[in-house]
Amino acid sequence: MLEIRPNCEACDRDLPNGDPAARICTFECTFCADCATGRLSGRCPNCGGDLVLRPTRPAALLEKYPPSTKRVVRRHGD
Repeated sequence: MLEIRPNCEACDRDLPNGDPAARICTFECTFCADCATGRLSGRCPNCGGDLVLRPTRPAALLEKYPPSTKRVVRRHGD
């Protein structure tokens, strides 16, 4: 099951479920659209995979698999 992380790993911006700015890579690294298209150029700095839109989880699945509360912040390529 996809881990919905609550923030961008590059800039720490909040990214709630359904946020159109959220992007993920193959390994579920999570970034906002500004970081994904700007400083990361559409590629994940962790695995090199393409960044795609993060899927929205329906309410029923949110109850069964709630979003993570642990924020993940890494400084990629600063």
